[in-house]
Amino acid sequence: MTDIQEVRVSGTAEALKQRVLSREARIGVVGLGYVGLPFAVEKAKVGFQVMGFDRSEGRVGQVNRGENYIGDVKDEELRDLVAQGLIQATTDSSLLAQMDVIVICVPTPLDQNLTPDLSYVKGVTQDIARHLRPGQLISLESTTYPGTTEDIMRPILEQGGLRAGQDFYLAHSPERVDPGNKRYSTKNTNKVVGGNDPASLDVAVTFYQQAIQHIVPVSSAKAAELVKVYENTFRAVNIALANEIALLCDRMGLNVWEVLDAAFTKPFGIMPFYPGPGVGGHCIPLDPHYLEWKAREFNFQTRFIALAGEVNRRMPEFVVDKAARVLNEDRKALNGSRVLLLGMAYKGDLDDYRESPAIVVYDLLQKAGADVQFHDSWTPHVREHGLDLHGIDLTDDVVREADLVIITTMHSAVDYGHVVGLAKRVLDTRNATRNLSAEEKADKVVML
Repeated sequence: MTDIQEVRVSGTAEALKQRVLSREARIGVVGLGYVGLPFAVEKAKVGFQVMGFDRSEGRVGQVNRGENYIGDVKDEELRDLVAQGLIQATTDSSLLAQMDVIVICVPTPLDQNLTPDLSYVKGVTQDIARHLRPGQLISLESTTYPGTTEDIMRPILEQGGLRAGQDFYLAHSPERVDPGNKRYSTKNTNKVVGGNDPASLDVAVTFYQQAIQHIVPVSSAKAAELVKVYENTFRAVNIALANEIALLCDRMGLNVWEVLDAAFTKPFGIMPFYPGPGVGGHCIPLDPHYLEWKAREFNFQTRFIALAGEVNRRMPEFVVDKAARVLNEDRKALNGSRVLLLGMAYKGDLDDYRESPAIVVYDLLQKAGADVQFHDSWTPHVREHGLDLHGIDLTDDVVREADLVIITTMHSAVDYGHVVGLAKRVLDTRNATRNLSAEEKADKVVML
């Protein structure tokens, strides 16, 4: 009986691998956002037929018209792939049954108590389970805590009687997307892959090898999940250290940027991380708390993670406090002063404002009674955390009329020298004015 089962398992896996190697395999990508659409494009570029699944009819329509909405995707590539019939999109989850490989790229947010919200992952997994058939590979790319793939997804998928590693294959391969990065893309970023079982790992590695240059197999899906949350926890902790040094330098009357730039000249034993008004994006503010939450199950306290979160979340309040001090030097109160924020995106030259600290700074300033406006050509309209904000044009009059300009995001299109020349006072939280001379900054510019 065992020998027959082993042959059957091997045959099923080999059949799927051959479909992958011959490009006959049909690929489904669930979630067409910053992770899903670039991944779909890379797979289509090497000859796979890709079906994108998304609940947003707007996104689905844009993809089917070849209209790009993700900065890391080239407009002409998406347009050409759609025209060739290699990429399509749909809201119809019943078509999941036709896919040989299903890659899940849906959000994994935290609730207001910093508890993981896996509702999107569970919902998609239930959709897949209703249409699951033998010979499919299911791979989760969404960031999550260790155990999600095996402990949450597998039982749902196996409810119909099919078994992972035998009838279908289950893996976790965490996304490593860095929006706006011109050097590293989906194709040339090393890809970690962990399987629910050896057969699943074998099939998943074969699949990912077809469009990604270097694959890094690990022993299990749990290991792959922990890899991802560790990567972003590493960044969160080191950014928190830089932020804490910034807080100390503020007390000591030192320029934190000067201190850090000098420290980073050491050719070994150090890595550059910089302070700012807080952390934003879809990873660093969220992912460490997945690990922190999971650790409690093992009666383990992740002290570094908790402390880093506290420091990073404190930074918007520090910016507002420093803004009040700068205005006080000019004999002005924050209440009633006109404050202009330059930048709402969480990162320069990007249209992504998810978890952006600039939004928190805006909200805190407004609650303190300031007359707040913002300019951001990348994100002129912001809707998050109950706020619905519209930006303004960056005219000379707008800069002159502001009692204080706060640089919250550094975009390359902004002429910060011109802004400093017109402004009354500038609070620079991003070192955007670093190339200006001391004479140009004079007494106008205050650094974080």
